[in-house]
Amino acid sequence: MAFEDKIKELLDKRELAQLGGGQKRIDAQHSKNKLTARERIALLLDEGSFEEYDMFVTHRCTDFGLEKQEYLSDGVVTGHGTIDGRVVYVFSQDFTVFGGSLSESFAKKICKVMDQAMKVGAPLIGINDSGGARIQEGVQSLAGYAEIFERNILASGVIPQISAIFGPCAGGAVYSPALTDFIIMSKDTSYMFVTGPKVVKTVTGEIVTDEELGGAVVHGSKSGVSHMIADDEQEGIMLIRKLMSYLPQNNLEEPPVVPCDDPIDRLEDQLNYFIPDNPNKPYDIKDIIHAIVDNGEFLEIHRHYAPNIVVGFSRFNGMPVGIVANQPSYLAGVLDINASRKAARFVRFCDAFNIPLLTLVDVPGFLPGTAQEYGGIIIHGAKLLFAYGEATVPKVTIILRKAYGGAYDVMSSKHLRGDINYAWPTAEIAVMGPKGAIEILHSKKLSEITDQKEREEYIFKAEAEYKAKFANPYNAARYGFIDDVIEPRNTRFRVIRALQALATKKEVNPPKKHSNIPL
Repeated sequence: MAFEDKIKELLDKRELAQLGGGQKRIDAQHSKNKLTARERIALLLDEGSFEEYDMFVTHRCTDFGLEKQEYLSDGVVTGHGTIDGRVVYVFSQDFTVFGGSLSESFAKKICKVMDQAMKVGAPLIGINDSGGARIQEGVQSLAGYAEIFERNILASGVIPQISAIFGPCAGGAVYSPALTDFIIMSKDTSYMFVTGPKVVKTVTGEIVTDEELGGAVVHGSKSGVSHMIADDEQEGIMLIRKLMSYLPQNNLEEPPVVPCDDPIDRLEDQLNYFIPDNPNKPYDIKDIIHAIVDNGEFLEIHRHYAPNIVVGFSRFNGMPVGIVANQPSYLAGVLDINASRKAARFVRFCDAFNIPLLTLVDVPGFLPGTAQEYGGIIIHGAKLLFAYGEATVPKVTIILRKAYGGAYDVMSSKHLRGDINYAWPTAEIAVMGPKGAIEILHSKKLSEITDQKEREEYIFKAEAEYKAKFANPYNAARYGFIDDVIEPRNTRFRVIRALQALATKKEVNPPKKHSNIPL
């Protein structure tokens, strides 16, 4: 074969590989408002940066007539490229080839880029659009999944791992995304579940659709499996790029600092009057977050799940920071099972990847009731407690209003190695609120008062005395549990100064194989 013919053969094979399962299936993919595997990669990565691996790989199965159906790349596109100039490794499942089903060769391709990402210390992004295991390959396919799972586990806390679900993801396939740090799903075109609607109907009798069982909205708001919901794939890919801008390449690097044109000493006068006089009146904690961070930019994680706590990424003077904040406008900002799990996972991610933590506290306590106790609020609340206590990144805490009971301890208190703990003058730090405290402290006296009016007057006076003593931050400040009481409008400046002071912090936990977090 002449040299020119060999070049032509190469180019023809490349062209064939890029067609995936063929034009007809590409058109079918587009008709479902879905992009192809390569189109997704082209949108995700910087233009012209993608270097593909294993384009000419095919499956090895000879059963069920599969030897007569071979497609180059075998249903997954793998390689590396850059996002904003920083190297990332990617795999993108191709639904046009055997419905994106996973074969032995398919799994080996994914494992190869995962191994390479670990070697060079670069993030891994997986785009999922698959019908599951390739049944014709039997146990080889199952083995492929397990090989991927093991690599997800070993990479956890070493390199950031992000999963995008842009189509079906069912059965064993769901566990690889579940082992990664963040999951993004697209509305209407993606779903995740362990067993599908047909199996559910057979086993339980329930009649449910794909969307109702495992759609983006379900996992974004009910289960908490998905961290972000995108209206479409394009938005999902932009969210991945945005998320990457806050993350380091690996656990040995610092997160990327960007130039900041937002003045460090910018005052927000509105904050001096922001907390309502009525302690039971709600407000939106996000208004405070947007007021103090660089240029008002806040990338919220788990926005629709457990909204009584808010978590996400922002910058202070160009430095990426993870923010955890109670949300008084939902369930009064109380901590419950879902909020505790949500915040604990976020805190542990930030700690794993050297991202400082800012905690904004306005919490009346843990949610009472049998549903919470039976559901294990003790164990789940301990997750958040554990996460904060274990974290060695810089931790800055500001108590805005209520910090009652065990919830005060849990929310990055000084006693959990909080580095710099501030309070606004509106802070109330106590074992419990005035009403409950008076019922306990004055129970004997109250039982002796039979006249209703006299009883109300006594309670009013006792609550006033309790508020005077505890509805302020100075009692805690007396003991050094609060480092300073700050003027609210100056919060941005004080946070930035605190983070600058903590930039060289070094703290090491006792040597151990690993901790035993209360799961």
